[in-house]
Amino acid sequence: MTERVQRIKEVRGMDGSLRRSTRVVETENDSQSTDTGAAHAQFTATRIVWYLDGIITVILGARFVLALLGANPANAFANFVYSISRPFVAPFFSLFSYRLEYGVSRFELYTLVAMAVYALVAYAITRLITINHPTDDSAS
Repeated sequence: MTERVQRIKEVRGMDGSLRRSTRVVETENDSQSTDTGAAHAQFTATRIVWYLDGIITVILGARFVLALLGANPANAFANFVYSISRPFVAPFFSLFSYRLEYGVSRFELYTLVAMAVYALVAYAITRLITINHPTDDSAS
């Protein structure tokens, strides 16, 4: 936000006379520009977190659909999806009974739980990033 500032300059001449000049200058409010920069950084960080969560969710969703349809693990695409998603679902294998049966249709509940947990983690991270950013509810 720009701010108008009136500047007065006084100059005393050799003969002792006082000459005054007035000038109006528009300046940027430093605190406002700093707040805007911080808000932009927070916005960018939250977008990155949600983008990464979206990538993980799509990979896990593809794994869930392939497992539900009983995709052949010998297929290059199915093998790629299973191998790239394994690190994300491995912590949840022991949550329910885990039997490795590729090529057979199965409902991977642990994959759905992993998707929900990663979404909650992303939400918590974005709330932490924007913890000092006021919400619309607090403004009223």
